[in-house]
Amino acid sequence: MRVFLCAALLLVTCGSGFSNPSAANSLKPFTTDGCSLWLDGTPEQPNLWRHCCVAHDLAYWQGGTKEQRKQADEDILACVKLAQGTGMANYIYGNVRWGGSPYWMSNYRWGYGWDYLDGMWPRGYKVPTAEEQAQIDAQMPAAREVITRDAELNPVTDDKPVTPAP
Repeated sequence: MRVFLCAALLLVTCGSGFSNPSAANSLKPFTTDGCSLWLDGTPEQPNLWRHCCVAHDLAYWQGGTKEQRKQADEDILACVKLAQGTGMANYIYGNVRWGGSPYWMSNYRWGYGWDYLDGMWPRGYKVPTAEEQAQIDAQMPAAREVITRDAELNPVTDDKPVTPAP
């Protein structure tokens, strides 16, 4: 039964573009959707904490160790807390801790810039190899351009000052 489940998982993931075992794992270009599956701000300031999520996406795109993910999640907690307050920060933090696992086959998982599979197994938590780090370094200028463009398209506020909630 276990062999069947592993084979089925391999067929599903390979057939759906999550991995190409014959090719070296290459980093896909950085993308962001702001706060995946959640609001980027309030009705009055619809992009109030989007920048927190975009920075979080940059860390998640690269992936890395379990400790690096924990730090990225703590960073979004602190950023949203400053922008909106403790309630929203805790809500987002709880959801990214649960939903951002590298073992979920989602486009917002930890390490989403890499194929889901690393060989025959999920990539999971992994220190990038020297070759992978070179790919991250090479794509970082383009990633920063995506972030700059996202900030231009999704400004935090028009003319209202951002005041954190208590």
